This record gives sequence, structure tokens and C-alpha cells, in this order.
Amino acid sequence: MTAALPIIAVWLAALGLNAWLARFDTRTTRLLVALIFGATVLILWEMIVRAYAVPMVILPAPSQIARAFAGNLPLLWGDFVQTILKGALSGWLIGAAAAVATAIAIDRSPFLQRGLLPIGNFVAALPIVGIAPILVMWFGFDWQSKAAVVVVMVFFPILVNALAGLAATDALQRDLIATWNAGYWQSLWKLRLPAALPFIFNGLKISTTLALIGAIVAEFFGSPTRGMGFRISTAVGQLDLPLVWAEIVVAALAGSAFYGLVALVEARLTFWHPSQRITT
Repeated sequence: MTAALPIIAVWLAALGLNAWLARFDTRTTRLLVALIFGATVLILWEMIVRAYAVPMVILPAPSQIARAFAGNLPLLWGDFVQTILKGALSGWLIGAAAAVATAIAIDRSPFLQRGLLPIGNFVAALPIVGIAPILVMWFGFDWQSKAAVVVVMVFFPILVNALAGLAATDALQRDLIATWNAGYWQSLWKLRLPAALPFIFNGLKISTTLALIGAIVAEFFGSPTRGMGFRISTAVGQLDLPLVWAEIVVAALAGSAFYGLVALVEARLTFWHPSQRITT
């Protein structure tokens, strides 16, 4: 009970500070609330592990993870390049381009609307642990097979959102642009694609995390001697849990940066949309 008192005190102090800051509801206070909450979680994590002598193989302390992170920077960077930059990013770009192009083709062709969407539903329902070994055997053990897994994972979410976006314009808008003698492609480029951008970016943001998960999971089934999935599986076998958590930190930071970059591009391209009107 004595060991729990400082933990409870820290939690109550952080809770009170965040409750006070949340009343102001500005961009600065929202950022401070998030930072204080994250720092509180790390402090409480460190205190609990030390106070109750939690074994490192169960849950390493944040300080141990930080030492593993700092001591393995070249290794972590090589894994980041192999998994994120080569596998996840390339697969995400290919999958996004293919999904938007397919959405335009489906929108253009009633035949594809009836025939291709059911196939897309079927592919989206395939379990990643089932298709990853097959794609690794098809495309080899390097980053190409991980990119293929990512393409399969991100294709359908982006496709569904792109189709919803292309259907977002109302009949009055379409009739108006038709009175200007605009053809299908002019209408698509000037009206329907801009209206679909918020929907497409929703799919792109959702698929950023799917891309990371797909690339990491695919490496469990075959990889050269580098990559985040490979490192996690081997480090778990060696009971090097701080290194495992260091890889998780890298994945979390990469995923947050990836999502933030897509959100930044969305804010620049869809500044006119109500979702971008942020109060300060």
C-alpha cells in the first residue's frame, strides 16, 4: 500500500492539471494536455515497474527501453529503412494509386460496379496471416513481398472511400456543370475529384496504420536479416524485451509521422472543407 501512494499522488496531480487546462480549449492547451498525459503514463509506468519489481521479460521500464533505443540506433535505422521506407511506403503508394484508379473505372463502368466490388469485398476479408506467406513465396524475401502485402491491405479501404467521394456531388452540381458542356473527364477533374478528396484522404489516413502493420507482420514469414518484424521475432526469442519495445517505439513514431504528413497534405488540399475549420 505504501508503494502505491506516490503513484496515486502523481496520477491525481496530473489529472487535476489536465482538467484545469482543458477548460480553456485552445490549440496550445490541447497540445499541453496531450503532452502531460503522455508524460504521466511514462512516469507511472516507470514507478510501477520499479515499485513492484516487475521482471524485464514481462514489462521493461521506459528507462530500459530508452537505453536499448539509444544503444541500437544504427540497427533501428536499418530496420526502419527496410520495413517502413521500402516495404510500407512503396506498398501504400502503389495501393493508393491503384485504388483511386480502380474507383474511377468502377464509377465509369456499371459492369465493374456489379462485378469488381464483390471481388474487392472478398479480398478485403482475407486474413493477413494467410496471404502473407503466399506473397512472400511469390515475390521473395526482400521488401517487394512486404509491399505486395501492404497493397492488398490498403487497397480496399481507399477504394471504398474513393467511391463514396465520387458519389458525393449532388444532382444540381452535376446538372450545372453539364450545362457548361463539360464532358465526363472535365466533370471528374473539375468537380467530382475535388469533392471526393475528403473521402479519399479518410481512406489514406486509415491505411497508413494498415500499411505499417502489414509490412511488419509480413516479415514474420520471411525476411532478410533486417527489418522491424524480423527484429521483433528474433528479439522475443532472445528475451531481449527492451529491444522489442524500442522497435515498437520506432513503429509508433513512424506511424504518427506518416499519419501527420497525410493529414498535413489533406489540410493544404481541402482547406475549403468544414472539417478543416479549427477553432483556436
